[in-house]
Amino acid sequence: MSLTSAMLIGRSGLDAASAGIQVASNNIANAASPGYSRQIAHLRPVRGSNTSGVGSIGNGVGISEIERQVDQALLARYWRGLNTEAAALQESAILNQVEGSLNELTGSDLSSELSGFFNLWSERANLSESSAVVLQQGAQLADMFQRLRGSLRDTQDQVDSQLGNAIERANQLIGQIADVNREIGAAEGGQTTANSLRDRRDELVSELAALVDVSVIEQSNGLYDVLVGSTPVVLGGSARPMELRLSSDGSKVRAAIAVGNGGSVLDVESGILGGLLAARRGGIDRAINDLDHIAAELIFQVNRIHSTSTNVGGLKSATGSLQLALGDRTLALNDPTNAALAGLPFAASNGGFLVEVTNTATGETSTTRIDVDLDGLNDAGLPGFADDTSAEDIRAALDAIDGLTARFTADGRLAVASDSAFSFAFSDDSSDALAVLGVNGFYEGASAADIAVRADLIDTPTRLGTGSMLDGVFIENGAAMAIAGLSSQPLDALDGQGFSGAWRDVVGDIAGSTAAAADRADGASIVRENLEAQRAAVSGVNLDEESINLLAFQRLYQGSARVIQTASDLLDTLLSIV
Repeated sequence: MSLTSAMLIGRSGLDAASAGIQVASNNIANAASPGYSRQIAHLRPVRGSNTSGVGSIGNGVGISEIERQVDQALLARYWRGLNTEAAALQESAILNQVEGSLNELTGSDLSSELSGFFNLWSERANLSESSAVVLQQGAQLADMFQRLRGSLRDTQDQVDSQLGNAIERANQLIGQIADVNREIGAAEGGQTTANSLRDRRDELVSELAALVDVSVIEQSNGLYDVLVGSTPVVLGGSARPMELRLSSDGSKVRAAIAVGNGGSVLDVESGILGGLLAARRGGIDRAINDLDHIAAELIFQVNRIHSTSTNVGGLKSATGSLQLALGDRTLALNDPTNAALAGLPFAASNGGFLVEVTNTATGETSTTRIDVDLDGLNDAGLPGFADDTSAEDIRAALDAIDGLTARFTADGRLAVASDSAFSFAFSDDSSDALAVLGVNGFYEGASAADIAVRADLIDTPTRLGTGSMLDGVFIENGAAMAIAGLSSQPLDALDGQGFSGAWRDVVGDIAGSTAAAADRADGASIVRENLEAQRAAVSGVNLDEESINLLAFQRLYQGSARVIQTASDLLDTLLSIV
């Protein structure tokens, strides 16, 4: 082995030490850089040639690779921890807003308004309150339903806006990941590892994982494919952006996330997007549905009593609240193609009702039964609606009664009026057809969005019906007592609860969901923090360790320099002898 070889070996040591110092310096400089993964310079001996009679002597040291300290399995778990925590925190925040918007236990809430409404009907039955006060409370209750629903819809709109913003940011990240993929492919070329670019890509995936649940597949060329569920949103250097799809059926707005340009709907379960969707569907939409359901049942139950209500002297006119298009008037009330009735949350059934017409001059009363055939069978006993009762059939039957005139108004409402010498009253409606058509009803509308006290009742409180006919006998407070009794009356449509009990269940369910979401958020944060600590232990920079590495490479550099100096001195000695 020559002195020149010794000098070359020393030079390899200088190069290796210099590279090691650079790596350690870079680690120290990036110790606080988010997403930075510690790098390690791996040294390897350079294979030498055989020396006769001695054996093989190495040719120094080299750098085999500069490796990122990354545990891909741990990184994947960390990404799952991120999107689970983000989803739980987001869902908890939205459910807190929903719970707060209900304003329960404040005295200015729906529970108080429901109690006040039924209590005033009870007092009206005892003649201790006026009809005007009852109507005012009924209007306040309707306004509370509408305000609560409006508040929930505002929260829903806020969530939709957040969804749009989060999707926009996710699409930016998807595009950037595809860009970095292309840069990595160009920089590495299958030979080296672009550590800084890979750190940047992992940081982008981490931010994306906080937005949506992702899984990553690394290809043999080092490029990432990123999937949401089983649907790819990044394929190597190609990006497939997402979009928010909102659809409405007139009363409800539904949200879904899909791949853009007509792609498939994504099954998003976690991340900020998953948390927003979960809160929207399980919190906001459910609260709106429950509120609409209770409001619809209130409208129906109060109207089915008030439609057969009357006062001393009977009715001179009664107009329905349901508007029927010309074609719907001749279709059976139970015909699914009857657009005016098919979308209602309540329906008429097979039965009938009585119409009692009184000659006001003589006091003579005649009673007529109007049958409502809604059995869904034709005369042959086969399924069909052709022979079932329509709104026009009811109008014609009413119009055929002496002393009464029945017609449809210009806007399609059934209107009944008595001749000047007569009055009338309805009773024993086993079909609920009058309530469904809104004839002589108390409330208008079909949900919390449009519930309202009939405008003519507000204008003329004396039209409020508090009495009812029972077996031809007028009960002065019959209707008022019946409506007051709805407060605690078990109803099949409310799962055996009364109105107050059903609403308490809704509020309790929302409170329970909110508390459970908060617990999930706390647990998810602990898991994410633990995974982050494990990741930092593997990929994070330890300044003490890097300081030791600096000293080691410094010694290596100094030793290599001393080898070169010694070989140079020996060579000078040799040359001086010659």
